[in-house]
Amino acid sequence: MQLFPAATGTAALSFLVIFFLSSCASTDAHNITKILAQFPEFSTFNHYLSATHLAAEINSRETITVCAVDNAAMSDLLSKHLSIFSLKNVLSLHVLLDYFGTKKLHQITNGTALSATMYQATGSAPGSSGFVNITDLKGGKVGFAPELNDGKLNAYFVKSVKEIPYNISVIQISSILPSAQAEAPTPGPAQLNLTALMSKQGCKMFADLLTASGAVSTFEDNVDGGLTIFCPTDGVLKGFMPKYKNLTAEGKSSLLLYHGVPVYQSIAMMKSNNGVMNTLATDGANKYDFDVQNDGEVVTLKTKIVTAKITGTILDEQPVAIYTVDKVLMPKELFKASPSPAPAPAPVADAESPKANKADKYASPPQPDSPDGQPAADQTADSNGSVRFNGGRFVAVILSVWLGALLLV
Repeated sequence: MQLFPAATGTAALSFLVIFFLSSCASTDAHNITKILAQFPEFSTFNHYLSATHLAAEINSRETITVCAVDNAAMSDLLSKHLSIFSLKNVLSLHVLLDYFGTKKLHQITNGTALSATMYQATGSAPGSSGFVNITDLKGGKVGFAPELNDGKLNAYFVKSVKEIPYNISVIQISSILPSAQAEAPTPGPAQLNLTALMSKQGCKMFADLLTASGAVSTFEDNVDGGLTIFCPTDGVLKGFMPKYKNLTAEGKSSLLLYHGVPVYQSIAMMKSNNGVMNTLATDGANKYDFDVQNDGEVVTLKTKIVTAKITGTILDEQPVAIYTVDKVLMPKELFKASPSPAPAPAPVADAESPKANKADKYASPPQPDSPDGQPAADQTADSNGSVRFNGGRFVAVILSVWLGALLLV
């Protein structure tokens, strides 16, 4: 006897599958570079978001509005020949720390709103120069101007480019927002003594190795464009030195460069942008990369050999960040993974024993090891003997829903 007609059962099955699809699917963080890449008219603006490292900061924010300008407007800005640091301040003024979609722009309370920008968040904006005034005008127009602009509106809303409520809104405005404060000459990063900083914070051995190998020059060459260093502390490096001494001169240099990344990465940026990260050692023939992962507040760097935790911050002042780690990062290009220990041999039982026959009957065939010496990741057995698919919980849920729904048909 069927509790439900077949059609009803099919509908229930479809509903349940859609429900679990929507509930189990993860939402990817926004990526401003990918969003703007779909619109050639913003290619220059998009390029300088990356060149100034603003793109990564935008992606690390949960609620943001980007006021993009087209290539013609960017040409006017570039004609001023600002330094890359002043250019970053100007573009930061075009990133609002709030969500303004088309609907909200035309429904501003009292017709005007004042929004903080990423320029204000840097702490380098004097007074209220890092705020932008947004005004809903007659005839459907919306005007934009820096707060310190004598009430003059210099740019206007053109169109919505992309809206993901209430995560990110990308809109086009007619021109660059003028700001004498943002355009003012900005000094580049001070000539940091990287090795001195590390030496004072418990990483003297690592600093000395950088100097002795000559690798420190590569680190210094990347300071202006952005640099992140992961520094093993003296206690960690002391125990690793026997392995280090066995490397060739080239291998030693590659190992040290493996601890540097040619972009600035704050802790917040790494938490919101988990994934593969190239290093100063990366070249065409060898990847020399590792995975950045986080578990709550803990950020880890996972190579094919070890997993290290970030344990402290020595420096975090854009464009340079230096962090301490609890292990030496070991790339697979220089080290091999330790083979898994062989399982202990099972006790030999009497072939005619009932227990032996029973054990043979229920024994599972041996599973092959993966090439890197780790157990094959296709499936493992839990303590109850049931199969658990690693990374496949979603499939298991769908199959359970399917079978359950069939019982209703």
